[in-house]
Amino acid sequence: MSEITLKKVTSKKELKAFVLFPFSLYKDNKYWVPPIIKDEIANFDPKINPVFQNAEAQFFLAYKNNQIVGRVAAIINWFEVNQQQIKKMRFGWFDVIDDLEVSKILIEKVQEIGKEHHLEYIEGPIGFNNLDKTGVLIEGFDHIGTMITWYNHPYYKEHLEQLGFVKEKEYLENKFLFKNVDGVYFDRISNIIKRRFKLTGLDFTKTSAILPYVDEMFEVFDKSYSKLSSYVPISEAQIAFFKKKYISFINPEYIKFVVDKNNKIVAFAIVMPSFSEALQKAKGKLFPFGIFHLLYARKYAKDVTFYLIGVHPDYQNKGVHAIIFEQYHKTFSQKGIVNCIRTPELEDNLAIKKIWEDFNPITHKRRRTYKKDIQY
Repeated sequence: MSEITLKKVTSKKELKAFVLFPFSLYKDNKYWVPPIIKDEIANFDPKINPVFQNAEAQFFLAYKNNQIVGRVAAIINWFEVNQQQIKKMRFGWFDVIDDLEVSKILIEKVQEIGKEHHLEYIEGPIGFNNLDKTGVLIEGFDHIGTMITWYNHPYYKEHLEQLGFVKEKEYLENKFLFKNVDGVYFDRISNIIKRRFKLTGLDFTKTSAILPYVDEMFEVFDKSYSKLSSYVPISEAQIAFFKKKYISFINPEYIKFVVDKNNKIVAFAIVMPSFSEALQKAKGKLFPFGIFHLLYARKYAKDVTFYLIGVHPDYQNKGVHAIIFEQYHKTFSQKGIVNCIRTPELEDNLAIKKIWEDFNPITHKRRRTYKKDIQY
């Protein structure tokens, strides 16, 4: 039986190998969506990603017969540990061949780091914060992934459960047909809500017009999501990073705000065209041709992904989301959108369930984070 060895990533070459491992693990898998290699490497660079101002991560590769057979990122979010007093050791970017011993050696390393820092339990797979990917896929392996979720083989769940992990949080991924959205109904309700609360929907055609609102949008995001059990605040530096990385690439017509009479944001939504097939064609590289696949999808994709949606607590349960859906109905009708895909939402997030219930959504995927106490 070949020995499994573990190596901490310490060089750029090893970090690239860490990022590239899933490309071999999921080779020819028609449901896995690869990241852009350069962006993924930058995401792990403390000089580039401001998340490292409040967090730290160590990256490990498992080898067998001189071949990489697994990877994991061991993460501590220090804001979570020190300010929120949640003594959690996180792990993410967890990928393995179907060998329980490989999973065991990777998880034992995560546990060892948690012990060194006197933490109480491990949870994963999760990223640095709420803007990162989360959860191991447990249902829906025959559906294409998105650029903002991890895909994995079915045996990941079995490995974690055999290693003593138990369910911590469950996330649902739903989709619905755009034709299920009743534009006439939302137009009528939207007008009533606008008059009643003196609200206005903002549509955009230029990114430059959106940028002044982004910081305030994240304030609403913070207030909207702060009560969820998984929430960790997003720093100003991280907002600036997000603005630079994503806002300029998202179609301005897919970002919607609702403002009050003082022009203050009370609700927002960010939707992205589906880049899944374009990313598969790009094969991790923007050049020479990957960028054209992405730009084509940006303009012509008939599926969209709802990335973020938030309503200020003062305006929740008042029908404000009707204004957003009215705005999107007009935009999507012009674009010929067919499918609306939602990002993972906590199973117990009843408020978000209520927003979507009129559209006959189908749960096509489930994912889960797993928890295990650290034994001392």
